[in-house]
Amino acid sequence: MSEHIYERIKKDPRFSDLQKRRGRFALILSILVLTVYYGFIMVVAFAPEKLATPLAEGMTTSIGIPIGAAIIILAWLSTGIYVRRANSEFDSLNKQIVEDASK
Repeated sequence: MSEHIYERIKKDPRFSDLQKRRGRFALILSILVLTVYYGFIMVVAFAPEKLATPLAEGMTTSIGIPIGAAIIILAWLSTGIYVRRANSEFDSLNKQIVEDASK
């Protein structure tokens, strides 16, 4: 693409809106995952006995195992949510902006 098209894209108000929406969405998902992860680490550091509690009486598996697995699943899900929205809403808007700038 030429420099002229890049300038038209940068000046398009939809491009600015796209950048803000995409950045805000990524930030929200990142904060969610990091808060959960670091919360878990803080419990490991300062109250490990809470995570060492067995799932049921007589079991050796502690409550920390499914919580840790849930955190991993949360990270996968948040990635999937971002990819789904990026591939649908963000990509279609991006394609419109580029097509309009190329005319």
